[in-house]
Amino acid sequence: MGADNGEETPKTRQISISRDQFLAWKRQKDAELLAKQAEAARKREEDIASGRVQMNGRELFVHEPWVFDETHH
Repeated sequence: MGADNGEETPKTRQISISRDQFLAWKRQKDAELLAKQAEAARKREEDIASGRVQMNGRELFVHEPWVFDETHH
């Protein structure tokens, strides 16, 4: 252990990018994340509508607010 076997450790290479390049990359990543989240939300809505998944409390309140109506008629 600790013996030098003659191999060098790989060196990291730094790549310089401009502020504009970084911001463009960041906008692209943010757009991809938003698209992924929107697709997941759409699929969740479809699953709830078809009854494939159970709703959590917030979803139940949004979709069936009468369940939480405590007024007695």
